Amino acid sequence: MAQINLLPWREELRKQKTVEFAALAGVIAIGALLVVAGLRFHAGHLADHQKARNQFMQNQIDILNTKLQQIKDLESTKANLLARMNIIQELQRSRPEIVHLFEELVLTIPEGVWLNTIQQSGKTIRLEGNAESNARVSAYMRNLEASDWLKNPILEVIQAEKEGRIAQFKLSLQQESENEDEEEEGSEPT
Repeated sequence: MAQINLLPWREELRKQKTVEFAALAGVIAIGALLVVAGLRFHAGHLADHQKARNQFMQNQIDILNTKLQQIKDLESTKANLLARMNIIQELQRSRPEIVHLFEELVLTIPEGVWLNTIQQSGKTIRLEGNAESNARVSAYMRNLEASDWLKNPILEVIQAEKEGRIAQFKLSLQQESENEDEEEEGSEPT
């Protein structure tokens, strides 16, 4: 029988397959490296893009915070101006009240009564004076109660001098105004 040696052919085929495998493994390794590098580049690009978006959002937030602070400052200024306007309106509304107060004091005071001091604190008025008798003080208090501008007279002190002719008195009362009456009428339910 003839002897055929197939070893060198198989060995060459094995060497060729090993070279092909190495080349294929190298191509796969290079491809894998390219894919990994591409993915890292893409991830870096996405991270940079997200950082740019975050920075844009932070800039917009800062702009809005500045505008909010300006709005708060404007609201504070508005509140101050409204308070000033209310004070001015209150002063304008109460300007004629002092005239009415003095007119009512003159109209209600009976003969034989003299006022020495008049003190006003808000709507409360304190009067100190002299009268020829206790009856004149009582008449004065009735006149004050009947007044449209003065209400609730309260006698605090009445003292007669030793001779008994002159009585010193102190009384307090409340000043009313037309504006208060109008506000009360406007606030009543209909």
